[in-house]
Amino acid sequence: MRQVIRYGGAALVATSLAILLIAPMATSFVEQWSRRDVELRATLVNNTVRDELTALLSRDAGEQISRLFERLALDERLLAVGFCGPAGDLRYQSKVMPSEFSCERILRAARPSFADLPTSGRPMLVAAFPISGGSTSGHLVLIHDLTFAQQRADQAKTWVMVALASVAFVGAALASLIALFVMRGGLRSVERAIAELRAGRQPVARGSDNSMFGGKIRELLKELEQNRRLPDAIEFDWNPQSLRRTLNSQLPQAEVIVVSNREPYIHNRTRDGISLQTPASGLVAALEPIMRACGGTWIAHGSGTADRETVDKSDRIRVPPDAPSYSLRRVWLSEEEQNGYYYGLANEGLWPLCHIAFVRPTFRQSDWEQYRAVNARFADAVAQEARRPDPIIMIQDYHFALLPGMIRERLPAATIITFWHIPWPNSEVFGICPWKEEILAGLLGSTVLGFHTQFHCNNFIDTIDRFVESRIDRERASVTRGDHETFVRPYPISIEWPPAALARQKPVAECRTAVRARLGLPQDMLLGVGIERFDYTKGILDRMHSVDRLLTNHPEWKRRFAFVQIAAPTRSKLPKYAELQREAQALAEDINARHGDAGYRPIVLMIQHYEPDQVFELFRAADLCVVSSLHDGMNLVAKEFVAARDDQMGVLILSNFAGASRELAEALIVNPYDADAMGEAIHRALAMPETEQCARMQVMRDVVRARNVYRWAGQMLIDAAQLRRRQEIMQLAELEEANDARRQMPRRVARAR
Repeated sequence: MRQVIRYGGAALVATSLAILLIAPMATSFVEQWSRRDVELRATLVNNTVRDELTALLSRDAGEQISRLFERLALDERLLAVGFCGPAGDLRYQSKVMPSEFSCERILRAARPSFADLPTSGRPMLVAAFPISGGSTSGHLVLIHDLTFAQQRADQAKTWVMVALASVAFVGAALASLIALFVMRGGLRSVERAIAELRAGRQPVARGSDNSMFGGKIRELLKELEQNRRLPDAIEFDWNPQSLRRTLNSQLPQAEVIVVSNREPYIHNRTRDGISLQTPASGLVAALEPIMRACGGTWIAHGSGTADRETVDKSDRIRVPPDAPSYSLRRVWLSEEEQNGYYYGLANEGLWPLCHIAFVRPTFRQSDWEQYRAVNARFADAVAQEARRPDPIIMIQDYHFALLPGMIRERLPAATIITFWHIPWPNSEVFGICPWKEEILAGLLGSTVLGFHTQFHCNNFIDTIDRFVESRIDRERASVTRGDHETFVRPYPISIEWPPAALARQKPVAECRTAVRARLGLPQDMLLGVGIERFDYTKGILDRMHSVDRLLTNHPEWKRRFAFVQIAAPTRSKLPKYAELQREAQALAEDINARHGDAGYRPIVLMIQHYEPDQVFELFRAADLCVVSSLHDGMNLVAKEFVAARDDQMGVLILSNFAGASRELAEALIVNPYDADAMGEAIHRALAMPETEQCARMQVMRDVVRARNVYRWAGQMLIDAAQLRRRQEIMQLAELEEANDARRQMPRRVARAR
């Protein structure tokens, strides 16, 4: 009984202290949240009325401006609206304007600003947004009433105190029940381990089976508790060092193996000897920094003409060449295997199937057989490279849908993280695939299966529900087939921060000068860029059509704007890709003939591979970047453009069908199928004031910096570590139950006699 009273009393005391500490924090949090809410509302109002207000100001339409301001002031939290001229005069205002307000305080604000308005009455927030444009220059002023924030905070404080008081009584009751349960027995080792962990005592010596299992469980519980205390990924500073520390703390002595079709470094034979090439691949751009940080082995197809000459007898080479930190193991494929597995099923079948880009997928039995055989080859390579029975294996993309299941057969204790880099279609579309059940079964060999967005996760689970007999837990986002559980999670992929290529760049002004000189363009020419592989899912033809519409509807941009399209050749053996390249060349020539002349080409089409340094130089020289994917998992080009602009300038025009649009909402979001709307977006980007460019770019850079590729990998590794520990605890608990049953058996037999 003393134990019950002690635990119940401790819970009450702890909760009382929590009330004293948490209630003020809750009040402060609600006030800050409410203030941020008001700032976002003000920004939304500014973005909504900015163009209309600029037009009215240019016509000096005072009466219409007043009506606009009165309409805005109908918002219950928007107290007053005004416009301050460049001389500090309040030119226009709504009927209600606080007497304490003065335009002089915001005269020098070059970007959106927010400040409290000192008053003796209710609290107010002043939001000022610069509007530039000759005689229309000035600031739009929005004054919000913050009284609701105080009321909200007071209510939150009251509810927190009530909630914590309720928790105190419930906690006391639960603590009492737990104490009674501990006193009466049950799973003695597990409960003793948890109690000792909470009390802070050291594990007892291994005097029996109970204490042995209890010590191991205590150790695992401590590790799980450390996992729970990991900082939130958004606030945590993810970098190579923190990723390495995370791996060492969460998965000590873990062996990391990455599997992908594309290799991070390609050796080709040239006239001058062997040259090294870094492929134009978002997958490589994302994974290579992780491997440099974590070490391990990367297994990939050796596709270079000199790849065999640069490996050792085990087909391995240490990379990167300048500072080797991990091993690259190359797998050799015959031309027949490559045609069937890579060009056939992967890129004529699964690629168009998942991208839904109006290209009919092609499925051949011979391609499927090669695909299955190559997946088995890579599974054998993984088993050969693994130095321990439980490695961390990170499988990349649609080339290896069967690989997780094959590795699970060879290495049952492995933790398999599979990431699907392209979209996952709805179940009806995926049902087209003749081998859908085998592909889904292979993917369910994963421990964790990752997609870019929650939408793709939902599509995958719906597909499993339709075609595979399994147990689906939608709340936990997991699929159990047989005795194996697979967790399905969204992990938005990103790039390294800061990008390695950025450190080697010259100042933006020098990049602008160098690029224009190299392309033979005037130094005052405004420049748009698009950089990707020559793929029909990237919308290259659509963005060319948008340039055509821009110059047709806004001929004032002729000879003032040029669009540079860099497209690296890819999958040239496939008819669709060769046809796309020919069509793009013909379209560029047609647009240049209609809008250009001997000294001016509106579209500069360059079909060649660009190294990362060249890409970043072009990004820094550009005034805008167009990413017009027709359907894409993420599209890292958008994030690379943002990362390249440390001058805070430049405009990103981004397709709403690219996964990146879920994170980079400050870009100009467009429908790539609407050429006229895309042309208008380019027009808006070219005319966008520097203050607005800066505001948008700052927010996007903050997102890319916080959600970098190390965070992407860290999240997956942390999730994998937690799952491994939970499985170990469950296994130990099951063993303890079995041991307890065996110990009880003689007593039961004796009682029966």
